Amino acid sequence: MSARSWMQSIPDDDRSIYELSGFGGSSGFGSRPALLVIDVQYRTAGEHPLPVREAIANMYPTACGEAAWRAVPHIAALIEAARGAGIPVVYPYVAPKKAIDGGRFGDINPLVTSIAAKGYDFLEEVAPQPDDLLLPKRHASAFFGTALTSYLVDFGVDTVILAGCTTSGCIRATAVDAFSYNFSTIIAEECVYDRIRISHDVSLFDIDAKYADVLSNESVIEHLQTI
Repeated sequence: MSARSWMQSIPDDDRSIYELSGFGGSSGFGSRPALLVIDVQYRTAGEHPLPVREAIANMYPTACGEAAWRAVPHIAALIEAARGAGIPVVYPYVAPKKAIDGGRFGDINPLVTSIAAKGYDFLEEVAPQPDDLLLPKRHASAFFGTALTSYLVDFGVDTVILAGCTTSGCIRATAVDAFSYNFSTIIAEECVYDRIRISHDVSLFDIDAKYADVLSNESVIEHLQTI
């Protein structure tokens, strides 16, 4: 898919309204970024590439299928660049609820009750390393109910780069909260994915207009190589 291919789903008239309103300005990078790799687990990808319907039926009801696996090599390249630049790499992830609260409060979404333990593992291709920060979360935003803001302040971070899934769910929620906390927010477009195309495209359009800069993964990596 070409860069900014998500714009093809947005009618010209809708684009013109946003342009007329002044949306879509760029905030750019700050001086100290961190990479957030959000929910890149087998539960969102499936254990191997399959069309999304097959992945949902045969592996995990929360799987995004081939869209996830198309993103994986891009995410791996971004992680490598982040580690090479020496910036923090944080893994906000969905943990089994019993791992967070002892199971006392149950599962928020009944879809997750059927997910096997393997589903919560990180994909081998993008798995965390010992120096990375693991951050279990209960809700969509990586900020909500977690210590993420405190960690980012400790690291001196002023910019967050987002990768992972889903574009319309945890990526969008995290982008809105990052913007609200005054972090410059970057989304590497080839590194985020969703289970249906329209949700992915419209979310990137709206996020790019209001909360973050949606950039090609190549341009994000090029920036990291300057640090």
